[in-house]
Amino acid sequence: MPLYTNTVVIGAGLTGLTTAHYLNNSKIDFLVLEQKPLIGGAIQTESDKGFTYEKGPSTGVMSNDTVAELFAELKPYCKLERAADSVNKRYILKNAEWTPLPSGVLSGIFTPLFTWQDKLRILGEPFRKPGTNPNESLAEFVKRRMGNSFLDYAIDPFILGVYAGNPAYLVPRFALPKLYNLEQKYGSLIGGSIKMKREKAKQFPKQTKDKGNRIFSAEGGLSQLTAALNESAGKNNFLLGVSQLSIIPIENGFRISGVNSDGKDLEIVANKVITTVGAHQLAELLPFVNKKTMQKVDNLVYAKVVQITVGFNEWKGFPLDAFGGLIPFKEKHDSLGVLFPSAFLKNRAPHGGALLSVFMGGVRRPEMIKKSDEELKGIVAKEICSLMGISTFKPDLFKIFRYQEAIPQYGADCEARFTTLDELAKQYPNLIIGGNLRDGIGMADRIQQGKKLAEEAKKENLEFQTKNLEPQVEAVELES
Repeated sequence: MPLYTNTVVIGAGLTGLTTAHYLNNSKIDFLVLEQKPLIGGAIQTESDKGFTYEKGPSTGVMSNDTVAELFAELKPYCKLERAADSVNKRYILKNAEWTPLPSGVLSGIFTPLFTWQDKLRILGEPFRKPGTNPNESLAEFVKRRMGNSFLDYAIDPFILGVYAGNPAYLVPRFALPKLYNLEQKYGSLIGGSIKMKREKAKQFPKQTKDKGNRIFSAEGGLSQLTAALNESAGKNNFLLGVSQLSIIPIENGFRISGVNSDGKDLEIVANKVITTVGAHQLAELLPFVNKKTMQKVDNLVYAKVVQITVGFNEWKGFPLDAFGGLIPFKEKHDSLGVLFPSAFLKNRAPHGGALLSVFMGGVRRPEMIKKSDEELKGIVAKEICSLMGISTFKPDLFKIFRYQEAIPQYGADCEARFTTLDELAKQYPNLIIGGNLRDGIGMADRIQQGKKLAEEAKKENLEFQTKNLEPQVEAVELES
């Protein structure tokens, strides 16, 4: 006998967990199905030898109000941690030396990171005309407005830190919509930022008084957040370790089949399905969608990333007084950058010690993920000694984590992807496709989308349009 429920959520990462939290708040009957035997997706906090570290993302940015709202609702289970003030400082490597990234126009004029020609371009940026190509690459966008050195030593390392990506591939309209809209709405990045802050101060005066850092985590690590969401959503609403998942539309709903953690066949009938998995998993999950159509969705490029956590009980190297150090691609190093979690988060390393996270790979160095543990340790030893001012590499903690599909890259192909997803939504209004293939890659984006997905599932006026489709039905092909 199949199980019956109103809504099935596929995936128990941050998006799926947030969706489940808000579905439970709305008293909607639901089940969350997760392939892995544990919740949290890429968010996994571990403690070892006096260090507390993240195997995936270390922090988020409070770029929307939903984050603070969610933490307020989860107060019985976990507590928001705002990063220390040191998080506002970033180092950029140039000519083998760390230089602070400018925090404003004035510091941008005196920094050695940019050429004098580009410093003059920065001063003239407010008077430059907006671009007219909506799919202009980020590299073209920045060179047009700010110059080559600004691209090489400000934007490129920033993109390596956020997307592990390539500015020549990413498109601001999709990857950095706030940046794109500054130019389109205000005609300038600098002038637009000033005007937008003034508008926000008038519209949300209470928010402007909040001086807390926008970089956040959870006290004790981000797994405290995912565990809290699991608790608030109801652990009995989660089925973990479910494999071979497949969804087929039937009259007034969907039939979901799979194999549970005990190796037994699982069948669920639901009115609505919400997917929160990566684009690369959708073809197998939704076999009724034509291959040609699905290719427009699952051709999303993902950066391959190696994350290496290094801990020292005693630190005598470079002062850890910043968020971390980013390494421009032009500097030709094997690492993308070094994050200093113990510098801005509490209780991450023993007193007097240090916790570092080194990142490698990315879109332009995918071969790094294939290197052996021994090769990676040798590279990290060389990088840490040369960049962080220590003579010998004898860490007290050393962990390697590899991610084949770490971070989606929002390029020009997003336009066709989003159009296809909209067409699928019209064809199957009770199939709601979420996940990081759309709406942003940050933790705040995932939380905001999770709430939005739950709100969509609440709509009772959605009527399923398909007729009693069986598994052997021919796949549906949408018009281009």
